[in-house]
Amino acid sequence: MNNLVLVAVDGSEGGERALDYAAERAKIGGAKILVAYVIEWSPYTFNTPEENAERHMRREQEIERASTTVVDPAASKLAGLGIDHETVVRHGPPSETLIKLAEKYGVQQIVIGRRGQSGIKNLIFGSVAGTLVQTSPVPVVVVP
Repeated sequence: MNNLVLVAVDGSEGGERALDYAAERAKIGGAKILVAYVIEWSPYTFNTPEENAERHMRREQEIERASTTVVDPAASKLAGLGIDHETVVRHGPPSETLIKLAEKYGVQQIVIGRRGQSGIKNLIFGSVAGTLVQTSPVPVVVVP
């Protein structure tokens, strides 16, 4: 059995608490952690070739910014605790992308903060955590 836990981080306090929770459990159970950051992105736009080139450049900048400001500090924290880990940054619809990552990597569990960066949009359209609880093929731990 693969003892891998996916932790969704987004730079919020909720994401930080989710990382801390997963780290505590990983130390106890010897799990490896997959730190994931999803940049919300819709493929459903129609652009000119120039706009597509600019959009690609913007995507690369977003990945770099996410890595340096959120994912790399999380990885450093886990390394300092002696926890085996990997990191991944993806673009896409957050819930769908996290589920695809869970399936691709064969994780045993997803850990996510109850509230992330999205704020009021979640109150209207629903949260990533809520969607994962309803649709994930693996258990989801929602950290308050």
